[in-house]
Amino acid sequence: MREVPYVDARRQVRIGALISSLTLAGDQTRTPDTHIVHWDGDFPCHADGTPIQGISHAAGAFDLGHGLKATHAFSSKPDGGYTDYHHKMTSYVNIIAGPAAVLKSGATPRTFREPEPEEDSVFNYVETASDRVGIGALTERLVKEVVAIIGGGGTGGYILDFVAKTPVREIRLFDSDEFLTHNAFRAPGAPSLEELREAPKKVEYLKRIYSRMHRNIVPHDVELGADNLHLLDGVTFAFLSLDAGVAKRLIVEKLEAIGASFVDVGMGLELDDGSLGGILRVTASTPEKRDHVRQRISFVGGGAEDIYASNIQVADLNALNAVLAVVKWKKIRGFYRDLEREHHCTYTTDGNMLINGDLA
Repeated sequence: MREVPYVDARRQVRIGALISSLTLAGDQTRTPDTHIVHWDGDFPCHADGTPIQGISHAAGAFDLGHGLKATHAFSSKPDGGYTDYHHKMTSYVNIIAGPAAVLKSGATPRTFREPEPEEDSVFNYVETASDRVGIGALTERLVKEVVAIIGGGGTGGYILDFVAKTPVREIRLFDSDEFLTHNAFRAPGAPSLEELREAPKKVEYLKRIYSRMHRNIVPHDVELGADNLHLLDGVTFAFLSLDAGVAKRLIVEKLEAIGASFVDVGMGLELDDGSLGGILRVTASTPEKRDHVRQRISFVGGGAEDIYASNIQVADLNALNAVLAVVKWKKIRGFYRDLEREHHCTYTTDGNMLINGDLA
């Protein structure tokens, strides 16, 4: 709520902004989940210039994202809590703006401004998760990304699941295969029998699901190769979740040429002595460090010498491989703290061993 009049310590009437988190069920508000609000302005005072100590909670520099900043957090909880957001916001405004009306006739937060244009969002509904926990400013670091997910199998599907929950500008999906019954058991979600009978293309199936949430998902029902690498133009980050081969080498060379960072994932599982074991791999490449890529990523399809060549896949490990890849992407973009700046990571199922390498 902008343009809230208040009195400062010098008994001057000024204007501040009252900010609350928002709990929604779709496009309908729920009961406020917290009685705390943030305030952008000096600490509000009574008409005599003494602070309104009854609402004091915390002071500092709060970056709430989306251009919203605050200098204070207030706490005022009525018996039984707030019934709705109108109750919450008007209660705080009555406390803060009341003294201003004493000093200045007509001072009111009821300014009846013209509605602001709707936010140009990539989501089909308001993203409330980041702001309610105070990480909106971090999430904004991802908004300019054009992400490519190359390979829509098990791991690629989970990567999409996580990326679609971020405000990236565009998500491009690349895969020429159909989504068949075996895919259903190692991909996110739960397709119906009727959907499987249609044998949809993987990219179309995934877009159908995730476009319910994220608007800018562009499917490419192709296998990337020398004749269509231009489809990667404009990509700022890519996830490679495809088998080794000549195509992967060409993709890597193209991403390097356009200055894009990328993460390549691999999984090698073996059935031995009645149980599965193996290694998951995440190899990152950035313009600042690429010298390790040819030693870490195989460009030769299959072969006993390739520890990641086995095609055994299990949904939980597909998801874990995707999690490690997405976490690394967010580290590269400064969302997560990254002290070692590793560009290669392996997870061994036996012993839960996580090893970093190729530090920048």
